[in-house]
Amino acid sequence: MNVRLSTGKEIPMEMHKVRIVQKTSLVPVEERLRAIEEGGYNTFSLKTKDIFIDMLTDSGTNAMSDNQLAAMMVSDDAYAGSESFYKLAQAIEDVLGFKYVLPTHQGRAAEHLIAKVFIKPGDIIPMNYHFTTTKAHIELIGGQVLEIFADEALNTQSKHPFKGNLDIQKLKDTIKKYGVDKIPFVRMEATTNLLGGQPFSMENLKEVKRICSQHKIPLVLDGSLIAENAYFIKLREKGYQNKTIKAIIKEIMGFADLFYLSGRKSSCVRGGFIATNKKVFYEQIKPWLPVYEGFLTYGGMSSKEIEAMAVGIREMTDINVAGSAAEQVKYFAERLIERKIPVVTPSGGLACHVDAMMFLPHVPQSEYPAGALAAAIYIASGVRSMERGTISMDRDEEGNEVFSDLELARLAVPRRVYTIAHFEYVADRIHWLHRHRDLVKGLRFVEEPPVLRFFFGKLEPIDNWGSKLGEVFKKEVGAHW
Repeated sequence: MNVRLSTGKEIPMEMHKVRIVQKTSLVPVEERLRAIEEGGYNTFSLKTKDIFIDMLTDSGTNAMSDNQLAAMMVSDDAYAGSESFYKLAQAIEDVLGFKYVLPTHQGRAAEHLIAKVFIKPGDIIPMNYHFTTTKAHIELIGGQVLEIFADEALNTQSKHPFKGNLDIQKLKDTIKKYGVDKIPFVRMEATTNLLGGQPFSMENLKEVKRICSQHKIPLVLDGSLIAENAYFIKLREKGYQNKTIKAIIKEIMGFADLFYLSGRKSSCVRGGFIATNKKVFYEQIKPWLPVYEGFLTYGGMSSKEIEAMAVGIREMTDINVAGSAAEQVKYFAERLIERKIPVVTPSGGLACHVDAMMFLPHVPQSEYPAGALAAAIYIASGVRSMERGTISMDRDEEGNEVFSDLELARLAVPRRVYTIAHFEYVADRIHWLHRHRDLVKGLRFVEEPPVLRFFFGKLEPIDNWGSKLGEVFKKEVGAHW
């Protein structure tokens, strides 16, 4: 919820009270330098004790509600037939409208099962944009991801409200080129994580569904950020301003043949599931659930997580929950824009994304500007962000670098965790870094895993720029900061 102050300035008002706190600390710049060097200039390798504000991800890092925590205390630990599962199944039917549910330990487990059951070598999977694990699962099976996003999607300074839209003409051309037999499903992601958390419109989803139905191609929806996508539809799409988040979500679900999500985001609990109203799809996936996840009524999740997810699914339809992160992201982005920092606009649903190629125009993509910027942000602030650029891509079969469409440093905003003071601090430190951006150079790999290298890869700074940046910071800001 936004509140307009007497000065005319709007701020996001947190519609909750803080009852439990977790202590944090800001370690001196010299300790931050040591930590990033030991971690191979990869923010995934940093330890919590070395981090002041953790904006690595919004996945599994959100604050649960009092009702979610209370629900965990009455969970049923039965291996099969748990009452907790049936509460989740009822919540999914009430909120999303799906009869059949297959729980998984998280979203990528759902992706694995969908890829295993529906994709064969040589298949083409059109989508509005890929997510890292989605692409990995599809390619490991032998399929190919085909991103057919609208051209506006790659313009980070655009004001287009729905940059997560799938290009309709490109979809028609893709079906004509490859044929229906080569396309097991079309995938839509709400919101598009790697494009800056950008949503699709209801109008676009309807048209995608119309074409899919015409050709009898299933539509698969990744709804990990479904509440946020619904929130943006309410704010930005004509005809939806007076509709509730629950009604918008229910309408979106009506177009999906198969739905899956990571519960670690919109529903604020660790876990995931696949849901559908098509019994044939349910029966195709069900035999594989015990093989890779667990029995049908827990699927790799603890019963406590299942109870909390059942509550979270209902709570995410509250506009103050659906919009909590989105409005903080907007506030954060506006503070950076005021300081001339190039961020993805309009702001999205999960994070504030800094355009690294604009921030560091002197660093070529071959030297990983987004990774360099994420490391530099940590050195200057103690804030952990994530690289979302070429490091997040894997090399092709010949070992050649595959350059990302965008180079973004992602500063995620976990739901109901941070306050305005935190965002003001981060904006100030990034502003300082922007004034000294010429000190930041590129990175090169010293240890490079063959797949999802952004998780465990180790890099080193070209020309030892990290130490030089740290020295300037100590002189200007202070060693103890």
